[in-house]
Amino acid sequence: MNEFLDKYCMVRTFSAGVFAGTLISKEGKECVLSNARRMWYWDGAASLSQLATEGTKKPINCKFPCPVESILLTDVVEIILITKIAEKSINEVPIWEE
Repeated sequence: MNEFLDKYCMVRTFSAGVFAGTLISKEGKECVLSNARRMWYWDGAASLSQLATEGTKKPINCKFPCPVESILLTDVVEIILITKIAEKSINEVPIWEE
């Protein structure tokens, strides 16, 4: 677990969706992320694994709302480390506003 702490990660939950942010803590099926963005809709990556590894090839089509300072996520299903390349790609996606 220590390899994930204080690193930029992708977290998929059972019902709240997918988030990218810095993993602050994890206990059981709960975790806390800081500076977290919801991955509401993505394009340019076939899976979360590819998005976490390579980033998005089509950032203009993605819908990532503004980051929140901190979020407690429950029912965590998976946590994937995000590469520096993918982190840069995710952070360059414009904040989606409808």
